[in-house]
Amino acid sequence: MGGSVRRPVAHFASPVDPAKPGVVMSQSETTSKLNARQRSLDLRRMGTETFDIVVIGGGVTGCGIALDAVTRGLSVALIEQRDYASGTSSRSSKLFHGGLRYLEHRNFTLVREALAERNLMFNRLCPHLCTPVSFLYPLQHRVWERLYVGAGVLLYDTLASRADNPLPRHRHLSHRSAIELAPALAEGSLTGGVLYWDVLVDDARHTMTLARTAKAHGAALAPSTRATGLLLEGGTVVGARGRDLESGEELDIRGHKVISAGGVWSDDIQAMAGDQGQDVRASKGVHLVVPRDRIDSQTGMILRTERSVLFVIPWGRHWLIGTTDTPWSLRRAHPAACRDDIDYLLRWVNTVLASPIGPEDVVGVYAGLRPLLVGESDETSKLSREHAVLESDTGLITVAGGKYTTYRVMAKDAVDAATGSGTGESSRTDTVPLVGAAGYQEAWDRRAELKVGPEVAEHLLKRHGSAIFDLLAAIEAEPSLERPLIDDAPYLRAEIAHAVTHEGALHLDDVLTRRTRISIETPDRGAMGAPLAAAIMAGPLGWDHETMQREIEHYLARVEAELDSQRQPDDRTADAARMGAPDVRTGRAE
Repeated sequence: MGGSVRRPVAHFASPVDPAKPGVVMSQSETTSKLNARQRSLDLRRMGTETFDIVVIGGGVTGCGIALDAVTRGLSVALIEQRDYASGTSSRSSKLFHGGLRYLEHRNFTLVREALAERNLMFNRLCPHLCTPVSFLYPLQHRVWERLYVGAGVLLYDTLASRADNPLPRHRHLSHRSAIELAPALAEGSLTGGVLYWDVLVDDARHTMTLARTAKAHGAALAPSTRATGLLLEGGTVVGARGRDLESGEELDIRGHKVISAGGVWSDDIQAMAGDQGQDVRASKGVHLVVPRDRIDSQTGMILRTERSVLFVIPWGRHWLIGTTDTPWSLRRAHPAACRDDIDYLLRWVNTVLASPIGPEDVVGVYAGLRPLLVGESDETSKLSREHAVLESDTGLITVAGGKYTTYRVMAKDAVDAATGSGTGESSRTDTVPLVGAAGYQEAWDRRAELKVGPEVAEHLLKRHGSAIFDLLAAIEAEPSLERPLIDDAPYLRAEIAHAVTHEGALHLDDVLTRRTRISIETPDRGAMGAPLAAAIMAGPLGWDHETMQREIEHYLARVEAELDSQRQPDDRTADAARMGAPDVRTGRAE
């Protein structure tokens, strides 16, 4: 695909003891385990301590804030109403990227910032979760378009090169070279192409790994804990009231500063303090998942549509095709894709394919909501992807807007606002590797020596990094865990157990939807694997037979509701269909 990827040797910082700022701990003295027992202990802490920072929201920004604050030596509590990354942060295009299309809007600062963050993730912070990926931009006009697109991609590379770019530079391709690289393209759909590079990441795993890293540094974390209100004293926010959705118990979590990282719920959280919201608007983005053999190509693709751009992204054994960009004003917990969304994506990708893709080729669909700051235009594709940090009269700090790639910058700005500009410790997350990063390259280089086959070793290393040794120890103790959960997906039974014991999964949906991607990578959306996955989870979570059956029933109902919503003609009917399945944490439709 042209060029080679440069992976520099990273020098990783050691964890800092949150009780002794500046004191370095060895890896053996830290624990990054997220599990039900640790959650109970953290809830107990939340009910008795006063924290420096209380974070509401367990998406990428909230988890990034927790890590930023705790590595400055601050005490941190984070609550999340469902699972880590259960909202927007698990439903992106799975890319660390600068946003090539933002160059058209002359948003050079955002692109430069995002490219610097992309390179930092790949080079240092989470190389085990990053995969270089090329994209072909098919050209349809012979002269002016090549000059126009070529200038944009040249600027993209130039901005990236200022921040230690490890990826190959772009290349111009003739018609013949483009077709050789992507034989799936129809001969008459292009006159040539431009090839450029970005970085692929599993967003849900990355967010969960951020949470694990924050835990290793001493943060208290409690998913399945909903913020039901804010604590105010003398007109100042001094904490949050939470409800443990697993037990139904209420608790007050006190903190010197409260930071809202609620994404599309930001205005709701501000309203709890009596503050006026920032006017965050939700934009729905839908992606399709199709088998890899349906598109014969050695590279991803980026296409221009009437509304925005369309990505065709290599994703393991599949392709991701997305995204849409349309306003959404319905219920936010489980946004639904409708038939019109699916038809739109298929129609546009088929404009360049020699062999069209049909609805029967789609094995998975997912929809997410982007939290966009309202700008001058009502079109969501033109609303700002920059972020804002606001401190209200009550002292509540809200961070809103932004894009996945720049989560670390958003987190830094939020913690800076909480601690006061120019006071206290400065952010150091640019030198703090995420769990699994330290030792990853050495493990990768010696993967042939691991007691699993090379394909399994590579699969585990790219998902867990150096934490692979925890899984290998579990397999050695119970050899049956080396077997795949199901034949249609590469995930091992050991990964299901590991999701519970180390990665904080509390429900079957957490495992099949976010710790793995079985829910979008198999034609039955994971229905066949649900009983065995539940059985594996039952032991460490202490489920009895009734609880296990309830988890399976909830998951199957969710699958059926999503399939039903995807048959509906528009957003309103799709939303109504999706609400046919209750949320597993509350037992009611949300």
